[in-house]
Amino acid sequence: MTLPSLKQLRYLVHLYEHRNFSRAAEACNVTQAALSSSIQELESLLRLHLVERTRRMVAFTAIGEQVVEKARELLRAAQDLGNIGQAAGPLTGVLRLGIIPTIGPYLLPRLLPGVADRCPLLDLHVREEFSASLCTALGRGDLDCAILALPYPCATLDYAALFDDPLVLAFHREDPVGAQMALAEEDWVERLLLLPDGHCLRDHTLSLCGRADLNRQAMSASTLQTLVHLVDNRRGVTLLPEMAVRAGILNGLHVATRPLPDPEAKRHIVLAWRGGAAMATTYQRLAQVIQELRQQ
Repeated sequence: MTLPSLKQLRYLVHLYEHRNFSRAAEACNVTQAALSSSIQELESLLRLHLVERTRRMVAFTAIGEQVVEKARELLRAAQDLGNIGQAAGPLTGVLRLGIIPTIGPYLLPRLLPGVADRCPLLDLHVREEFSASLCTALGRGDLDCAILALPYPCATLDYAALFDDPLVLAFHREDPVGAQMALAEEDWVERLLLLPDGHCLRDHTLSLCGRADLNRQAMSASTLQTLVHLVDNRRGVTLLPEMAVRAGILNGLHVATRPLPDPEAKRHIVLAWRGGAAMATTYQRLAQVIQELRQQ
């Protein structure tokens, strides 16, 4: 019995993700004709109709979607098999690392040169996205590991704790809120500026304040840098990760911070990977390197 090849399965998965033969072929670094021929061979081999082809779009049949999910499982298993030898050795080769936007700018300047110095044979490929996208990429095998902030619903992932990152209240230096200490003070909670949907820091902030109705506020910003400039111009207050403050995000601004009285006002920063991954030992060693770099 002739079995599908990993190449055919990889082409099928890329076609499913791009829904376009030209873009899928480019992602696979092959010609469109070669990719199309490989998909047809796979359909003939399985005796299944996987893809509906039209001039304007590519659609997958119901059985085609089932085959894609099985193909992903097989590709992940093949990748794990290839990584078994690497897992027992030093940190070497390409490692695809995801990181969220509210951590990347403040950790990577120390992390990247530190890892390059300690692990010269390790080639980190960094991808910055929201937590939801990173968790999906980990599950599909598109990423090896990711630096995330908990709490976040990622039950299918394993992780190693890196460090805790307290949240602090940021306000204009002349704002009277600086003298207030109660977390539930309405006069600053109502003025709280948030990141938009998709940022887990937004969810952490709303949970901490116990105010889901803040979801409908009129003013927000897509980056922490813009948030602090709004605060600098007396447009409100915000909660910032302490790591961003230490990295100098407030330099040159008339913005001060104070800690919050709630001991749970913090994020748990972790290195996460797909549950059961063969390279779990490697990721744990990388987590240890990150912890050591943070302590320097």
